[in-house]
Amino acid sequence: MRVATASEAGSPKTPNEDWATASENLIVVLDGATARTGTGCSHGVAWYAAKLGSSLAGLAADRELPLVEALRGAIQSAAGHHEQSCDLRHPGTPSAATAVLRLNHTVLEYLVLGDVTVVIDTAEGPRVITDDRVDRTAKAEREEADRYPFGSAEKQTALLRMKHAELAARNQPGGYWVAAADPDAATQAITGTVPLADVRRVAVVTDGASRLVALFGLLDWPEVLDLLEQHGPTELIRRVRAIEAADPSCMRWARNKRCDDATAVIAY
Repeated sequence: MRVATASEAGSPKTPNEDWATASENLIVVLDGATARTGTGCSHGVAWYAAKLGSSLAGLAADRELPLVEALRGAIQSAAGHHEQSCDLRHPGTPSAATAVLRLNHTVLEYLVLGDVTVVIDTAEGPRVITDDRVDRTAKAEREEADRYPFGSAEKQTALLRMKHAELAARNQPGGYWVAAADPDAATQAITGTVPLADVRRVAVVTDGASRLVALFGLLDWPEVLDLLEQHGPTELIRRVRAIEAADPSCMRWARNKRCDDATAVIAY
């Protein structure tokens, strides 16, 4: 099996809040949630994603440990690194969307919590696993933010309202779930298995890299899989950046960031 990974910050002025590690047996991809409000944490989202990701990769390497329990343990571990110095009860405490793929004997296991997309290509076509619960929250605030051009004062004000509305629904019944400080969020992950004999190739992409499909609508998932296999994850991200650059006001394709951190992994 060949594995290729690429990750790029949305801006050279800010740290990349995505985190990824990939091998032929285990893929872990995290997308740290941008902080538009206070967080109660002095370390930052990129730091949190790195702590969570490295712990999760270590725990998930044990194939006897269910992925939900691996994520639960990783959340506990990450919290332990800053619970004495930071306010983990703060509603904006750092968080990350999470995806894991693991080969386990005759099956491919997957776990998704938050808006990272897993695509498993089978003989019957791609199986797309995504957690869109965050998109169902703060709908009115999101639509208001979409009315204004990127960089405007109106846009910034609307994005702040949207963020507060999202945080009110984060890790709450009827809202959406991500890895933050509460290990119980792991139980809300989408999980499943696919017989390994049915798997042709797999991809994992953060929402900054999935824009060609989910936001711009310029490719479908089979085309993305072909692009990743034939030209690699770097080319996928390059194409995303080209489209973003052609729409700097974010009015043709409404979005909260002109360019988002983008990570893509392909295994085939």
